[in-house]
Amino acid sequence: MSHKDAALWKAQQCLLTHFKQCSSMKHLKEMHARVVQSGFDKTPLVVGKIIEFCMVSGHGDMTYAVRVFDRIDKPGAFMWNTMIRGFGKTHQPDKAIDFNCIAPSLNLDSKLMHMYGMVKDIETAHHLFEEIPNEDLVAWNSIIDCHMHCGNYKQAHHLFCRMVQNGLQPNDATLVVTLSACGAIGALDFGRRIHSSLIQQHTKLGESTSVSNSIIDMYANMKGKNLISWNVMIIRLASHGNGEEALAIFAKMLQQNVERPNDVTFLGMLSACSHGGLVDKSRRCIDIMGIDYNIQSTIKHYGCVVDLLGRAGLIEDAYNLIMNMPVECNAVVRKYLLELEPEHNSNYVLVANMYASTGQWKEMSKERRSMQQRRVQKPEPANSFIGVT
Repeated sequence: MSHKDAALWKAQQCLLTHFKQCSSMKHLKEMHARVVQSGFDKTPLVVGKIIEFCMVSGHGDMTYAVRVFDRIDKPGAFMWNTMIRGFGKTHQPDKAIDFNCIAPSLNLDSKLMHMYGMVKDIETAHHLFEEIPNEDLVAWNSIIDCHMHCGNYKQAHHLFCRMVQNGLQPNDATLVVTLSACGAIGALDFGRRIHSSLIQQHTKLGESTSVSNSIIDMYANMKGKNLISWNVMIIRLASHGNGEEALAIFAKMLQQNVERPNDVTFLGMLSACSHGGLVDKSRRCIDIMGIDYNIQSTIKHYGCVVDLLGRAGLIEDAYNLIMNMPVECNAVVRKYLLELEPEHNSNYVLVANMYASTGQWKEMSKERRSMQQRRVQKPEPANSFIGVT
């Protein structure tokens, strides 16, 4: 990028930033004057922001937007779409239709459907959809979203199934509205199938923040949930590595104040922390269990934390936790510790010493025999050189 191009790009970004601070048409007109003076009045992105303010803001003016639009020599699909969307938001469907009629061979049917959905004229929106010869993904998303906006959740769900049967793969926009429909009509099995397919296919859609939030809302909005339902949701998310989502479900559970978490809930939470590498949150979970809910941590709870610390490379912290936990070390913690670094002989010695420190002599003897079979030797004592002055 040349110095001139870099300077122009920087000036454009500065203008776009200032548009976010507009709070009135007076302020917008002042900004528009600066746009003209700086030569950006032909730049689609900048002019689009002027039209967008007139359309979205409660202080906007669609008449002014039309005047700005009319000064554009060859408006592209983005500009036409923006204008039609603006008329839809300001409940002026007739003007939106007029714009669609004069648009130069641009496919704007999806925007018109969206506009009719906004004014809850679902019949006209559906008629437009059926008139499209080869519906693309944008058209399907628009009609599904129209039904969602009008509260026709079952129809939205039905359209999604039709779309998939027609061989179209959903994108994040499709999944957001469909999962919302599943939550609204209580179609938990169908929503779970969508969620499971995302996990199994390992697609980027499963990593989308908007899709993840929709999954959380779908589970959280299901009616008739009891503690078992919440626990299952948390554990399933945790087992598939969706740690943050599991924690979000737990937060929703607390917000609804319907069920009090139990030891299984926190086991799922700690498992989620372990799979997600959330060290600080795992420690917080242990604290909440005892302080807020008077639930005593078991060896399984500590095992999850030991596993997490090991995954994070905090071997010394894992050892200190094991030595100071108020329950006896058993096979569960042994398994976690030896899986951290199975090639390190010192870990086998460490486990044997832990059994000895808690008086579990039988277990210590078994560990010693295991060490002999593996030819594990106790490490030689280290020499310490201390300078004396």
